[in-house]
Formats: sequence, C-alpha cells, structure tokens
Amino acid sequence: MARKALVQRQKKRQLLYEKYSDKRILLKKNIKESTFLKQKLYWHLKLQRLPKNSSKVRLHNRCLITGRPKGFFRFFGLSRHLIREFAHQGLFPGVTKSSW
Repeated sequence: MARKALVQRQKKRQLLYEKYSDKRILLKKNIKESTFLKQKLYWHLKLQRLPKNSSKVRLHNRCLITGRPKGFFRFFGLSRHLIREFAHQGLFPGVTKSSW
C-alpha cells in the first residue's frame, strides 16, 4: 500500500492539471504563433507563472486500489500484483495464468 500522503499529492496534481489545462494549451498556442522574440518571451513568462504541478508530465499512473506507482497496467488501471490475484480468482473474463 502506498503512503497516503503520496496518493493525496497525486490527486492534488490531477486537480491542478484539470484546472489549468485549457490555459496551458492557450499559452502554448500563443507561443507557437508569435513571430517576435519579445512576444515569445512574454508568453513563456506567463506559462512559467502557472503552478509546476499543473503540468501533465508531473502526473504518474497509480493503481486504483493500492496506489502503487510501479508495475502499473493501463488496460486494467491496476498494479501487477492485483492483476495476478484477480486473474487467479477469475474476476477478469478471458484472463488466465499461464503455466507450463
């Protein structure tokens, strides 16, 4: 189980990302479209004044149940440990543990 503080920090980042995503897209568009250096620097400064945690690259995939950051499978949204347990219990249709 991941520390609760880390999971809460991730949730805070997710909320900040959702709040500022439209503004970031607009600022990046303005940077791309501007032709003069002064304009680009102005838009870059505006972009840099946004919170760091509002950037998408700061987000990290975590298991929905345990909050584990590593061994994450996007298809299921779970960590490898839980996928193995659930597959053994037969909770995923069509998924079986291979043995040879």
